[in-house]
Amino acid sequence: MKIYTLRSVQKLPIGPEEAWNFLSVPANLKTITPDYMGFEILSGADRPMYSGQIIQYIVTPVAGIKTKWVTEITHVKEGEYFVDEQRFGPYALWHHKHFIKPIKGGVEMEDIIDYKLPFGIIGQMAHPFLVKPKLKEIFDYRKKKLTDLFGEFKEQNEQDKRVLKKDILN
Repeated sequence: MKIYTLRSVQKLPIGPEEAWNFLSVPANLKTITPDYMGFEILSGADRPMYSGQIIQYIVTPVAGIKTKWVTEITHVKEGEYFVDEQRFGPYALWHHKHFIKPIKGGVEMEDIIDYKLPFGIIGQMAHPFLVKPKLKEIFDYRKKKLTDLFGEFKEQNEQDKRVLKKDILN
């Protein structure tokens, strides 16, 4: 039984409240999902996220094959994190943790997904050339889309810090 982990981290130049207000609305998932996925919410996205919420989707991840996906929001700590777990769908296990952490100049968002593929050794063989690249592509798309929506995070470089320090001392 092989369990894989995907981790994605992104910094955005927005406050934690704005990040939470976007990410905790299930309907916004469609906005940050590639169009080719044919993502459609069937039910459960009519209110902000809460523990116990069941959300049903249709996705088309590969070769035009429509797949029903049912997730449950199992944990929510408002403004900080939430967890969704697949109840029915394409994975043998899907456990997705979403964290929002305030940092200087914005927020750091971290996704940690633990997942297991169906079909035993066949699923494991498909992982490196089909599943893993597809998941990376989807999360790279999300990063780009979130940057398009909220702007690019710019860290202060050492030169900027020295100038600011000099200005403060004068």
